[in-house]
Amino acid sequence: MNVVVCIKQTFDTEAKIVLNSKGQIDGNGVHLIVNPYDEYAIEEGIRLKEKFGGQVTAITMRSSGGQEALRTALAMGADKAILISDPRIEDADEWVTAQVLSKAISAIPYDIIITGRTAIDDGSSQVAVRVAENLHIPSVTSILKVEVNGKMTTVTREIDGGTEQVEIALPAVFTAQKGLNEPRYPSLMGLMKAKKKELKIVNLTDLGFTNEDLTTKMKVEEYTVSEARQAGRKLQGDPAQAVRELVKLLNDEVRAF
Repeated sequence: MNVVVCIKQTFDTEAKIVLNSKGQIDGNGVHLIVNPYDEYAIEEGIRLKEKFGGQVTAITMRSSGGQEALRTALAMGADKAILISDPRIEDADEWVTAQVLSKAISAIPYDIIITGRTAIDDGSSQVAVRVAENLHIPSVTSILKVEVNGKMTTVTREIDGGTEQVEIALPAVFTAQKGLNEPRYPSLMGLMKAKKKELKIVNLTDLGFTNEDLTTKMKVEEYTVSEARQAGRKLQGDPAQAVRELVKLLNDEVRAF
């Protein structure tokens, strides 16, 4: 069972978002972590390897950095890692990201490709299904359970108001939802072993991409920080008076009618 886990390095969930003068996010001094949903993907990949054998390959792409996230995956139990590092990735959208990951993954053996259901920074939830489409294999999103039986796999996924089971043939792409498992913490032994595991670094030229191949379909012009939430207002008086005052406020200030 060969599993490829696609991970992303994101801002710490407690990080304060600051915009520079050009309306872009300033990442200077911000602590980066493995995208939390990707931790479930790493853990599930390791569990599948422990049960069926094979190997787990973690892969990520960044314009710079990225080794820390992959070392975390290796310390948790992944066998090898691939870092796609290239300055031209800086403004990559979901389309370019999926193209690059698909090309890199196509060169290595895989039965399952798994990643988190979404990244906490952009929340697009697009890359995994785009990779599946590029590789011409099926995908199931927001999975809560995986049961492998030969080349067929039964997957339980979260849907609005409940769950559903899907039977799917491998190879396939899955996205991990919270509740799939409980990610392990890297042990001291795991951290030591991670330093000796293979971490291959490639660039876009190595993968056969030209600048013309990297034309994005979407470009973010500017970010804005939402206004601070205002404190609530408590209406005094009996219920009838409070209702009249509420209707007046909604009409005059909120303009809800």
